[in-house]
Amino acid sequence: CHTESFSDREVIQKACENCHNEELEMANDSHPKNKFTDPRNADRLKVLDARYCVECHTEHRPEETHPMGLTLPEDYCFRCHEDVAENRPTHEGLGFETCASAGCHNYHDNKALYEDFLVKHAADPAIAPHPVLPAIDHEVKNPAPKADAPSDWLDDHVVISQWEMSAHAKGDVNCGGCHQDEANQWVRKPTTEVCGTCHEKQEEGFLLGKHGMRIAAGLSPMTPAQSRLPMKNAHSDKPLNCISCHNDHIFDREFAAEGACMGCHNDEHSQAYHESKHAALWRGEKRGRAEQRGDIAEGQGVSCASCHLPRETHENLDGAPVVMVQHNQNANLRPNEKMIRSVCMNCHGLGFAIDALADPELIKNNFQGLPQHHIESIDMALERAKASQ
Repeated sequence: CHTESFSDREVIQKACENCHNEELEMANDSHPKNKFTDPRNADRLKVLDARYCVECHTEHRPEETHPMGLTLPEDYCFRCHEDVAENRPTHEGLGFETCASAGCHNYHDNKALYEDFLVKHAADPAIAPHPVLPAIDHEVKNPAPKADAPSDWLDDHVVISQWEMSAHAKGDVNCGGCHQDEANQWVRKPTTEVCGTCHEKQEEGFLLGKHGMRIAAGLSPMTPAQSRLPMKNAHSDKPLNCISCHNDHIFDREFAAEGACMGCHNDEHSQAYHESKHAALWRGEKRGRAEQRGDIAEGQGVSCASCHLPRETHENLDGAPVVMVQHNQNANLRPNEKMIRSVCMNCHGLGFAIDALADPELIKNNFQGLPQHHIESIDMALERAKASQ
């Protein structure tokens, strides 16, 4: 962040954009930078100079840092929207510290909360009749080829058998696919950069997320000990990379979706997962492994990854749909309303999801019970829609 100057705002802004610019460009932003560089809005800069990230997100001030890294008072919307109640009677008497409550406003991205979307889904049931998430094809038809490892490696029957059962082997990715360099020299311990040669999209997401962001910046890998969340001591110094969750030679996606997360995370939300309804569905889901033959259809179970590393449908080069896992857990986590469309509404109605995400105690106990808070955003949208008829 400070390669050139500690005080030059332009230099620091460039450092912010080096990591966050892609995310900002993807956001459906109602406060884009060009709004504040427009000369007609020059007077607004005296109130809030939103051309610079550090106007709202000042580093190294933990004593005044709110959620989302905000270092302004939480009622900062007042500075520009003092008269909002004149045009929106539903906002009369609301405190400005409530603007960013779940289901209302986000400074950078409101795409899940547009009024027409709120009205459209106002009558959604709390739980969808047949919730199903996109399924990843577990079946690989090809038999495993003969391992092409050096002869002294072939004696390691544990590793060879693990590889033979993996999707790599059944997809004709032999040992040399990872262990041989460009000169066809055998590499005993390849770096995880080799994963990106085939899994480019997954690597791209990983490097944008908390797990991989230090690697993306040219630093040593992140470790659980560096997290602000409580982590289990057993793995506190474990470097985070692809094989931290997927393991070398096995590449077990089911373990990566839940077991790998629970091996490190020790916060209240994570601790409560195993007793949650989500976990019960995950344990009962029919999946590829023989020991996971439940009576719930595949796609109806909810693992850690179901919400925090959700599946997305893309098109391959032939235009056919292909389901991939988004490995950037930042993409829908802060603010948590980002996961309403991409995750929650696969199984729940919009109103229920908004209320649940606004209930901190419900989040802590991993959604055991019903929301104890009600956010009035849908009520307000319906009232405005009725008044305009």
